[in-house]
Amino acid sequence: MIPNLKIDSERLWSMLMDTAKFGGTPKGGVKRLTLTGEDKQVRDWFRAEMEALGCTVTVDEVGNLFARRPGRNPNLPPIAMGSHLDTQPTGGKFDGILGVIGAVEAMKTLVAAGYETNAPIEVVDWANEEGSRFAPAMLASGVFARVFTPEYAWSREDRQGVTYGDALEAIGYKGSEKAGDHPLQAYFELHIEQGPILEDEGRTIGVLTGVQGMRWYEVTVKGQDAHTGATPMRLRKNALVGTARLIEAIDAIGHRHAPDAVATVGLVEVKPNSRNVVPGEVFFTVDLRHPEEKVLEQMEADFRAAIVDVLPPLKLDWEEAMIWNSPAVKFAPELIACVDRSVDKRGYSKRRMVSGAGHDAVYIARVAPTTMIFVPCEGGLSHNEYETIKAEEAAAGAQVLLDAVLEYDATLA
Repeated sequence: MIPNLKIDSERLWSMLMDTAKFGGTPKGGVKRLTLTGEDKQVRDWFRAEMEALGCTVTVDEVGNLFARRPGRNPNLPPIAMGSHLDTQPTGGKFDGILGVIGAVEAMKTLVAAGYETNAPIEVVDWANEEGSRFAPAMLASGVFARVFTPEYAWSREDRQGVTYGDALEAIGYKGSEKAGDHPLQAYFELHIEQGPILEDEGRTIGVLTGVQGMRWYEVTVKGQDAHTGATPMRLRKNALVGTARLIEAIDAIGHRHAPDAVATVGLVEVKPNSRNVVPGEVFFTVDLRHPEEKVLEQMEADFRAAIVDVLPPLKLDWEEAMIWNSPAVKFAPELIACVDRSVDKRGYSKRRMVSGAGHDAVYIARVAPTTMIFVPCEGGLSHNEYETIKAEEAAAGAQVLLDAVLEYDATLA
């Protein structure tokens, strides 16, 4: 029988506020970049909290932390829950760390109740999720899932030329465990939504079914610089006009495949960028996203067809390349069902949804059954010092996390 254990909402909130002091900013946000002194402080706090609960804390070679509480069956791989402790340079108090602190609170509740699970339970801090100091994002969970090699991770450099490996050793968190040699039974990740949907619909919990696919492109449109006063309209090769029409076409692609699709041009550089010169070259980026790979393929085809339709009639040349492809991820149905039952058990309002942002769960889903739980954030604001959530919604997320873990653990008896 699954016990009716209740998390301590005041203790959860207190931990969130306490850890926000590690790298706290004057505006109320957090600057806690990966492998800095502030990151070491919050890691030390995490280790001390988990060891005080009787957990065994291990660290792998790229800095991922695992805090394990034994279960009845030591032969079962652990059920893990967690997220990340690093932030953006002007980050908030909740992005990432809510998933870790929510898991710490769930573990404290289990220990206080003296409840023994079938499988071991782990709380995980994945290193360098944000990628704001060392690119790419989700680096250490990517090594864990064997998307990247440890050597690749260690060689990443920040803007000052410091390598990831040197920074890891400098704060004392380069562990001896081989990354990925740590089988998981399942992985649950609690996170703020980082978008406005739950708040807009008045829902408390997002039950995640996956993460949408993401593809990034870079395009350079080439025309000819010319004097604006002396070059007739019919003889111009205006790269900016071609780009403007493509931007409109890309926006239309997003609308055409709505409501799940998004298509964005987020960066544009015009050359020579002079008020009396016809623009001869434009560089811009394209970001296409959708939860279904087949639809994403069609969006890509539509985008490339738009280039062919728009640019040749304007006597423009171009270069185009995909620079990043993150396939869509579908989470484990058996874990999603556990979250669904847990939400219903507590009577929270919910909606099923797909994450528009990337998370460590994207890579962990390659090596273990995985799912995520979302709670609202005010105005959908994240990666911002003014990011905020309601205490009762944080508590709801942590409660569903604990309940879902126990639901899944009960299937292992």
